[in-house]
Amino acid sequence: MKKYNINHLRELESESIFIMREVAAQFENPALLFSGGKDSIVMVHLARKAFWPAKIPFPLFHIDTGHNFDETITFRDNLVKELGARLIIGSVQESIDNGRVTEENGYNASRNLLQTVTLLDAIEEHKIDAALGGGRRDEEKARAKERFFSHRDEFGQWDPKKINARNYGIFLMVESTWVNISVYSL
Repeated sequence: MKKYNINHLRELESESIFIMREVAAQFENPALLFSGGKDSIVMVHLARKAFWPAKIPFPLFHIDTGHNFDETITFRDNLVKELGARLIIGSVQESIDNGRVTEENGYNASRNLLQTVTLLDAIEEHKIDAALGGGRRDEEKARAKERFFSHRDEFGQWDPKKINARNYGIFLMVESTWVNISVYSL
């Protein structure tokens, strides 16, 4: 009998595909977070593999800071069209205009922190019950503690001491066991 060996990257890929399929089966309204960066592009690639030849069964979910390169938005729109996927967009500018957040001023001003309110508002508006995201544990130390599920409270906060899945939203970090070299190896 031939022995079957799977390399580390294929093992990570298989694990991620399994999680995506389980999310599609177990949750009513999941979404795949998409920024246009390498992690989210890998996530779309994995979702495509997980459900091929069918379409990805959940929408791509983009939080638009208003500071994206035009090429990123064009790539996102073309990808959504190619996949035949639905796209949900949360706009940081709309959050600013509606008084939900205040834009920072000054030399180091950023809209990155403002994305959280926009994300939570869009999750509530679209009744998303699970958000799939890609984040590598070498990028953020807290990721190493979160194996796959990152239960969040109503404010989007993660407190590992107060985990009670029934009272929290689910944010799935499919790539949490991956490191930068794995992403580039695909």
